[in-house]
Amino acid sequence: MTTRSTTSWLPRTVVVLGAVSLLQDAASEMVTPLLPVFLTATLGASPVIVGLVEGVAEATASLLKLVSGRLADRGWNAKGMVVGGYGASTAARPLIGLALGWPWVLAMRFLDRLGKGLRTSPRDAMIAATTAEDQRGRAYGFHRSMDHLGAVIGPLVAFVLLGLGVPLPQVFLLSVIPGLMVVALLVFGVPDIPLTGDAAPETAPLAWRSLDRRLKGLIAATGGLALATAPEVFLVLWAQSRGLQVVWIPLLWAAASAVKVLVAMPAGQWSDRLGRLPVLVAGWLLRIAALVALGLIGGDGVVVWILFLAYGASLAFTEGPERALIGDCARAGQRATAFGLYHMVAGLLALPGAVLFGAVWQWFGQATAFLVAAALTAGSVSILVSVAAGRRLR
Repeated sequence: MTTRSTTSWLPRTVVVLGAVSLLQDAASEMVTPLLPVFLTATLGASPVIVGLVEGVAEATASLLKLVSGRLADRGWNAKGMVVGGYGASTAARPLIGLALGWPWVLAMRFLDRLGKGLRTSPRDAMIAATTAEDQRGRAYGFHRSMDHLGAVIGPLVAFVLLGLGVPLPQVFLLSVIPGLMVVALLVFGVPDIPLTGDAAPETAPLAWRSLDRRLKGLIAATGGLALATAPEVFLVLWAQSRGLQVVWIPLLWAAASAVKVLVAMPAGQWSDRLGRLPVLVAGWLLRIAALVALGLIGGDGVVVWILFLAYGASLAFTEGPERALIGDCARAGQRATAFGLYHMVAGLLALPGAVLFGAVWQWFGQATAFLVAAALTAGSVSILVSVAAGRRLR
């Protein structure tokens, strides 16, 4: 099989990696939406600790994403790195169920995200290497839709288990089952993908000045968005403060992921037809509107569901176009490194962003936290618009 062997719709490797992401997110989302409740209600952690745990986890992943991307471009086996990364997460995530205090949760989240850091950049580069440019928006949109479909299945499984009286720690432990299926599918279903084609592995450093102007603008704006993003675990606490019972949290999380499934692929396809930048800017403006609504609109019941789902849709809208833009602008032999740089910048700023959001929430209230996030998001949009208008970003 060649790396560009395709179905009539998308390359086979993209389809298999989409199935892998579905199973992986099913395992992950059996745990993630329940973590803020587990940390605060069971382990007695504060909102700042919730932000710290999530920020450290994502910052850890991002640092390794750059390293793993660089190693993949230098000839390391991309498939082996992807298998190892998913395997590490499968081993670490269920052990959160054994926690007696928040430091254990932090350690297991660290190991889980270490696995994510190892796999993400090589996997994204594999998708770009097997997909033609005019299909990349669709390919990444499909991959993100499958990822979100797994995020529908996982919380629904957790919802059923909680409804049957299964304790939270045991729900976490049972997440190992889809994780093991992920590793098996990768080993037997994904071929080795040469990221550099017929060229020699990349050895020169990835110089910022040599990057495409659009790519530099995207990376800079993505960093600002990471600093501005309201972590979704805080939306769980927000929903709980509006009267949502714990047993309904997995169902709400699943509904948000279902909306993302419906949004991610069409948005990616629109970027194939209309251009990456217009779709990106539209999606980020939708995110600003959702954050302002979360900060200013009161109510409970159906309003909680509508606002939660709207924010999730705004996040999914830009996922495919962002990755497709990187695949378009980074040359073969440097794509994995470019993906790593993109993920690293986002993840490094996720730590101060999450802690900042938690601190503003704790000291000034929920509404202020969402409005500050909206203002920072608007600044990030202006960065990309400025670069797209022709001003240089050195």
